[in-house]
Amino acid sequence: MMPILGNLSDEYGRKTLLTLPMTLTIIPLVILAYSRTKYFFYMYYVFRILTSMLCEGSVQCLSLAYVADNIPEGRRASAFGILSGIVSTAFVCGTLTARFLSTALTFQVSATVAVLAALYMKFFLKDSTSGSDASSLRTISKKTNNVVHFDGDSSRKIQLFRRIPSVDEIFYLLRISPAFSQAAVVAFFNNFSEGALHSSLLYFLKARFHFSKDQFADLLLISGVAGAISQLIFMPIVAPFLGEEKLLIIGLFAGCTHMFLYALAWSSWVPYVASMLSILVVFASPCIRSIASKQVGPSEQGKAQGFLSGICSFANIVSPLAFTPLTAWFLSENAPFHFPGFSIMCIGFSLLIACIQSTMIRAAPPISSHKISTSNYVEA
Repeated sequence: MMPILGNLSDEYGRKTLLTLPMTLTIIPLVILAYSRTKYFFYMYYVFRILTSMLCEGSVQCLSLAYVADNIPEGRRASAFGILSGIVSTAFVCGTLTARFLSTALTFQVSATVAVLAALYMKFFLKDSTSGSDASSLRTISKKTNNVVHFDGDSSRKIQLFRRIPSVDEIFYLLRISPAFSQAAVVAFFNNFSEGALHSSLLYFLKARFHFSKDQFADLLLISGVAGAISQLIFMPIVAPFLGEEKLLIIGLFAGCTHMFLYALAWSSWVPYVASMLSILVVFASPCIRSIASKQVGPSEQGKAQGFLSGICSFANIVSPLAFTPLTAWFLSENAPFHFPGFSIMCIGFSLLIACIQSTMIRAAPPISSHKISTSNYVEA
């Protein structure tokens, strides 16, 4: 659903499409805020499944496209980092709030905040400029009428014909933009590793060091605070000097180290130290999004971010299916050899693949160095 929603936001505006997930998200929360009996729980479960088809990840996807609409390319990595830092800060605040509220009040506060967020967006968020304003700068392919080059500012652009994206269009984008295809591969393995860690770490720490859910929540808080500080303060400072490509490598390498420390943890204090590496790990996702945003034209940011969000969602679905059984196997008495952290080590190797792939990403050269073939393209 993410490529479709992203493409529709290119056509009808970010705010129009943001209204849908922001509104639908309220419904399941209101159900549990009203009652948590068995009947209402199953009602919540059904509505949660239905609304998640449109809402899960769509707010982040459309927000990133909105930021790309309004921020110049040179500052985009910092802006994406700040946006991610705000999300991390919200996660920390939400986790802390839930620790001090009763169960009933937690859902009531959650539903109230969701309503306030939707109202704020409705009355205060200005819709970004439509990508169609840049149509005079486009060049259209005679062969496909789908793919066009964008003769923009300082880098090569690719634009797709504005409609519901087809599989051919997506694969064409992957073929014609090496940087975008490499960013997509990195995004898959990065989110594959994140999903695997979230589904396995609690079981591993509970079996290895008898961690309780409160101790696990403390780890999440440490990671969230470290990530928020890094994205809000450090990333805007270092991104203009190092660039997205180098920051991406640093973030992914830190992620590998993060996983290997968890896997080889010899004492209960090691996971707490490892969680501090989130200061560097959080660089990866904003850098991937920034690199991808620079490979498409201004009227295709929604489609590009939606495609990456779709890849990330798919990775988050596949990873628990692979790593939950593997974690259970090596934590059981039937493990082929004694290494309780073997599944976490495998997650680290998955991140290592992403790290190696990230070293191959090269920023698109200036548009002046590209020549558009007159046999295939004509000015619109």
